[in-house]
Amino acid sequence: MSRFENRTLTLRDVSDASGVSEMTVSRVLRGRGDVSQATREKVLQAAKSLGYVPNKIAGALASQRVNLVSVIIPSMSNMVFPEVLTGINSVLENTELQPVVGVTDYLPEKEEKVLYQMLSWRPSGIIIAGLEHSDTSKAMLKSTNIPVVEIMDIDGDPIDSAVGISHRRAGRHMAKAILEAGYRKIGFLGTKMPLDHRARKRFDGFKEALAKENIEISDHEFYSGGSALAKGAQMTQEILKRTPDLDFLYYSNDMIGAGGLLSLLEKQKGIPKEIGLAGFNGVELLEGLPMKLATMDACRYEIGKKAAEIISNRVAGQKENHERITSLKPKLDLGDTLRS
Repeated sequence: MSRFENRTLTLRDVSDASGVSEMTVSRVLRGRGDVSQATREKVLQAAKSLGYVPNKIAGALASQRVNLVSVIIPSMSNMVFPEVLTGINSVLENTELQPVVGVTDYLPEKEEKVLYQMLSWRPSGIIIAGLEHSDTSKAMLKSTNIPVVEIMDIDGDPIDSAVGISHRRAGRHMAKAILEAGYRKIGFLGTKMPLDHRARKRFDGFKEALAKENIEISDHEFYSGGSALAKGAQMTQEILKRTPDLDFLYYSNDMIGAGGLLSLLEKQKGIPKEIGLAGFNGVELLEGLPMKLATMDACRYEIGKKAAEIISNRVAGQKENHERITSLKPKLDLGDTLRS
């Protein structure tokens, strides 16, 4: 007999295997505390040996909620978000809540679709990247009676709670470090930013700080697509061919910055004396490069952890002891590519 012909296991099967009543089995599997430890262990062992998985749909129908936390992010290929998910899981793994992930590819219409599908399951909370959403997505988020935590960014007005960094402040901070090191002919390389709102805010903050010292961006190079080493090398070659007297290149993320660094090392450019470089995100994977890229971390793990704590505490009915906006401070690492 194939496994597809086997019947679905029931509470009765666990009851027969453990020698206790179905009501007691139900109490144990629902986590009720009015059962002795010995009986609890007997039931759990029986369920485990049978491979029994409780059907929580009935309970969800009664409570109008399932123990899922919807996590909506723009990308799984971007190294930023796996660290955010690790932070989320570090909290939720100690609760009955389980994260379920949806990916939007930075597209507002796809975010609407993912959000609609997620909300149809009546999750216990939502963690969603960014503060910018379509009117439809905003309406859905505002009308749901569950905790909503927008992550990665605090430069705006959250629907419920927000956890992240100020990307404008991060851009200003990097610009000041570059100017203090004596660089003046600065190029910017990054993603096309109509939909990458956080990169746009960093760029805006960067330009604001330069403008205060009467300095403008000398040249820029934008691209669409993933954050790849090859793309960074190509963009670096193109911008320096066009504007060869640039003395600093600021990249919107570490991956394209690393591609640029490897390209310049291959051409035996003097780094950081002749030309300086900096990225953003503080990606640990790149610490094996011949030179350490100047960068700024984005507090990814901490953001995920704090967001999950907010959801978990509110689901548990605990009084909120957090601000509506939780601001984290990224750290600047000068590395080997920015004169100190």
